[in-house]
Amino acid sequence: MSKFPSWSGVFPALTTPFHQDLSIDYPTLEKHLEVLIDSGVEGFVMHGSLGENLALSWDEKFEILRVAKRVAAGKIPVLSGVAECSTMHAVEYTRKCEAQGVDGIMLMPAMVYKADNDEALAHYRTVAKHTSMPILIYNNPIAYHVDLTPPMLEMLCNESDNFIAIKESAGDVRRITDIINHMGDRLAIFSGVDDLALESVFLGAVGWVAGIGLAFPYENQKLWDLMMAKKWDEARELYRWYTPLLHLDVGLKFVQNIKMATQATGYCPEWVRLPRLSLSGADRARVEKVIADGLAARPKI
Repeated sequence: MSKFPSWSGVFPALTTPFHQDLSIDYPTLEKHLEVLIDSGVEGFVMHGSLGENLALSWDEKFEILRVAKRVAAGKIPVLSGVAECSTMHAVEYTRKCEAQGVDGIMLMPAMVYKADNDEALAHYRTVAKHTSMPILIYNNPIAYHVDLTPPMLEMLCNESDNFIAIKESAGDVRRITDIINHMGDRLAIFSGVDDLALESVFLGAVGWVAGIGLAFPYENQKLWDLMMAKKWDEARELYRWYTPLLHLDVGLKFVQNIKMATQATGYCPEWVRLPRLSLSGADRARVEKVIADGLAARPKI
């Protein structure tokens, strides 16, 4: 078993709020983090895909982490996504996170490069070797073209205690059962796809790296609490209202979708950095309708 304490619960993957000139809006970020803590989240994931990691400078990333650590105040862990284009840079960035007192990392494959199994394993092994922090493995073969299969996960976990959890975003909930059958409870499994959260928890996930919950933090936490209490009828009812919104977490424009939702609910503006563009035309109208319909039918919790 890992030497680290376990992680569980809702760990929202934060967006990075920008002013219209695309400088970072730190006061808005701080207020949003405070709301999320109030809603009951159990951790922060900064600089994931939703955080537009690769559009930020390292100086910006570390200032964001300082803000998150200040708001968290030791009550909940603060994780940083590690999304670098080389293993060397991933190691260097991870070391800087550890020196700054970050509580753990969410480790992605090396960006851009489509690794084979041996190269993917080498990347994860090397980063783990150079840190004492716990690691949330991020498996998203749809976006990053690298699939960490259960046998590969078992190899990593046999070699390092640092790997304590996985954000499973393969888009196939059968993978959760395969991981559990292969290695028991060695890894805490987090749902990484919003519109598979209930199914994932039913099959054994103990955490949720949430996206649209940034816009609906209290409803998101209510759903989580119902699932943890195994109140499946109530959870299904809330999930059916929530699902059209949860679908916004999936697809090419998921960052823009979720930022539009956080703007609609008053938490964060929708501005995104290039190469992303804000939604327009039919795409924008479709997302606006999903958000408006969700707000119109928003349940009392």
